[in-house]
Amino acid sequence: MNLGLESEKVEFKKSTSELIEGVISISAMLNKYGEGTVYFGVKNNGEVIGQKDINENTLRDVSRKIAEGVKPQIIPTIALELIEDKKIIKVSVKGNDIPYSAFGKYYSRSFDEDKQLSPEMLKALINRDGEPDYIIQKKSLNQNLTFKMLKGLYLSNDIKINNEKFEENLGLYTNDNKYNFMAELLADSNDVSIKVVTFAGKDKTVMLKRTEYGGKCLLLSVNNVLEYMESINETKVKVGGIQRKEEKYFDFSSFKEAWLNACVHTKWAEEIPPVVYIYDDRIEIVSNGGLPSSLSQEDFYAGISKPINKKLLKIFSDLDYIDQTGHGIPLIIKNYGKNAFYISEHTIIVTISLNKRLLEEANNKKMIYNDLNESEVKILNLIRNDEKCKTKDLIIITNFSETYINKIIRSLKDKKYIERIGANKNGCWKVLK
Repeated sequence: MNLGLESEKVEFKKSTSELIEGVISISAMLNKYGEGTVYFGVKNNGEVIGQKDINENTLRDVSRKIAEGVKPQIIPTIALELIEDKKIIKVSVKGNDIPYSAFGKYYSRSFDEDKQLSPEMLKALINRDGEPDYIIQKKSLNQNLTFKMLKGLYLSNDIKINNEKFEENLGLYTNDNKYNFMAELLADSNDVSIKVVTFAGKDKTVMLKRTEYGGKCLLLSVNNVLEYMESINETKVKVGGIQRKEEKYFDFSSFKEAWLNACVHTKWAEEIPPVVYIYDDRIEIVSNGGLPSSLSQEDFYAGISKPINKKLLKIFSDLDYIDQTGHGIPLIIKNYGKNAFYISEHTIIVTISLNKRLLEEANNKKMIYNDLNESEVKILNLIRNDEKCKTKDLIIITNFSETYINKIIRSLKDKKYIERIGANKNGCWKVLK
C-alpha cells in the first residue's frame, strides 16, 4: 500500500533508526503550520514497508526522544497501526507555542525538507504573529467556571451572543477542550487579586490602605479600579472673572490608558496581576513582563502594539474598554514624558506624577487645625484616608499605644471632627470637617 507523497505536514521515515531526523521534522512542521505527522515504517515515496519488532518499549522510546528533543515540550499522539499486516508508527503533533527547537536548533518546513533557521529567519518567525498566546494554552486549575457577568457585559453593549457557542467563540478552551487561564480571568468567580495600595509618604515604608477588587470577572475588577481612581482625583475649581477652571491631581485619561494596557498586556500566564501603588507624590501602575521580544522601545513609544494576550485584547476591544488606535502610549508621553516609563526584562512601570501645586495646597490645608495637636492631626488624616480603619490599624501605622489612640479619638469626637456610624465591628467613621 502507498500513503502518497510527503508534504509540508507529512514526513515518512523507514524506521525508528531515523528517530532523531523524525523529531527534527516534528519541530519544523510545528514552526511552519502548528501541526504535523511523521510515519515510521514508510519509504520516502509513500510505500508502506513496516517495521519489525515494534512493541510498547518502541513507542515509549519515541515518546521519550520527542520529550527530550522538542522544546517547549509537546504531548504527541503516538499510535501503532497495522496496514496490510505491516506495523507502522504514526506520530501526530499540534502546538501553538512557536518557536519550537529540536535538540537546541530551530527548523522550518520547505515542502518535504527541514531547513535550519538562521538568526534572522528565527526572528522573522517570532515576529510573524507576535508572541504565543499563553493564557489560552494554559489550563485553568478550576474547571467549574461560569460566565454570567461576561455575558451580561456583551448583552449590555448590544452584542448578540450564541449561548451554546459563547465560551468556544471567545476562545475560553484549550486544545483539549478544558477551560484555559483566560477563562478563569473572565469567570464570575476566581482567585485573581487586583490591588490598589496607598502608602504614607514617597516609599513603601508605611502602608495606609489596601483595596482589593479581584475575585470576579476581570473586566469588572478593571472597571472598579478606574472608578476608584476617578473618585479620588479631586477637583480644584478656580474662578476668575466669568471663567471657571477645574484642576485635578492627575490626568485621568493617562491613568486609564496605562491601567488598561497593564491589564491587557501583562503576562497573565505567570499569574502575577498588575497593581496600582499610590504615593504622596505619584501613582505607579506596575505590570508583569517587559516588552514583547518583537517590539522595540521606539516602536512602543510610537504606539505600535504587539499584543501578548491577543484574544483577551479582542474581548476588551469588543466591549469598548480599548479602542486599539495606538494613541494611549503617545498620550502618556505627551502628558508625562518618556521618563514616565520604566521598562525592564520582567516589568513595566508607568509613573503618573501628581499635581505638585495642588499637593502643596492640600498639605498646607492639613496643617491648619488650631485646636488639634500634631498626633490628633495625624490620626484625623488617617481616618480621612480610610473611614473603615480600626484601632488596631492605627496602632500599626503610628506605633501609638491603644490607650493613646483611644484618647485621641475621644478628643476628635468631642471637637466634632469625627463621629462613629454603626457598630464598632462593622461600622465606619464619618469625617465632619
